[in-house]
Amino acid sequence: MARKVLVLGEVRDGSLRNVSFEAVAAAKTVAEGGEVVGVLLGQSVSGLGVELIQYGADRVVVVEDEKLARYTSDGYAQGLLAVIESEQPEGLVFGHTSLGKDLSPKIAAKLESGLISDATGVEEAGGNIVFTRPIYSGKAFEKKVITDGLVFATVRPNNIAPLEKDESRSGDVSSLSVEIKDLRSIIKEVVRKASEGVDLSEAKIIVSGGRGVKSADGFEPLKELANVLGAAVGASRGACDADYCDYSLQIGQTGKVVTPDLYIACGISGAIQHLAGMSNSKVIVAINKDPEANIFKVADYGIVGDLFEVVPMLTEEFKKLKVNA
Repeated sequence: MARKVLVLGEVRDGSLRNVSFEAVAAAKTVAEGGEVVGVLLGQSVSGLGVELIQYGADRVVVVEDEKLARYTSDGYAQGLLAVIESEQPEGLVFGHTSLGKDLSPKIAAKLESGLISDATGVEEAGGNIVFTRPIYSGKAFEKKVITDGLVFATVRPNNIAPLEKDESRSGDVSSLSVEIKDLRSIIKEVVRKASEGVDLSEAKIIVSGGRGVKSADGFEPLKELANVLGAAVGASRGACDADYCDYSLQIGQTGKVVTPDLYIACGISGAIQHLAGMSNSKVIVAINKDPEANIFKVADYGIVGDLFEVVPMLTEEFKKLKVNA
């Protein structure tokens, strides 16, 4: 069944987040040969429409307003609902990001629609679109099928491969005029606590520290390794609770859920709450002095040793590899 599917392109600091392209790829499967329409909300974002098309969208609808310059659930909901009313799609796909997790339930409630959240896979099987999503903190997975109404889902970053960028693709980028009004909240300033560099939720490589780093200064070797690898720095809740780093770096059941290609856990014991946030990483390397640490049970590779000795050695070896590459 061919469907028209809308994909919300998520913009951060003037650029499209990678999860937007992953959502387009998921929407292609949901559309089953139908039309994939990108949606951009914001201020001065129409120029990004071409990139969505190059990654697989057939065309893009843009809603621009100064009140959409920063995300608010009220403003984005008004803009997106206007696009939905205009386009009458059979499907919606968002990224399962902080924005997507906030906005998607609001839209689903307004449309009286079901919602499959945090999908890690989507496929066509037996005439149905089947979504895979984790349950029980990632200990198991379930298959979900929408049998009636709108096919609405959010996709977890770093799980669905985007289509290859095709710069020869072309499509229409049109504007829709929407009056954004009666906002109950206005964002006047955004203060970022997260460190500069790679976005943790979309990082392909993450170097993460736990209580074993012993102090805020103990994160410095991890940051140096991350810099060499082009990686993001993360942390366990224990490290955040001990004030070694900001909570914006926390990975786990009550923090960010990540699925990088490579996860390097330094001085992390492997509490179940932390494993819930990273155990689906493609390759896990654990560095810990305790050979009985729980983290080794999920690790693909384990190094028993002092992280303050092991991490600098790894950094030097990776530097050599980069020089010789």
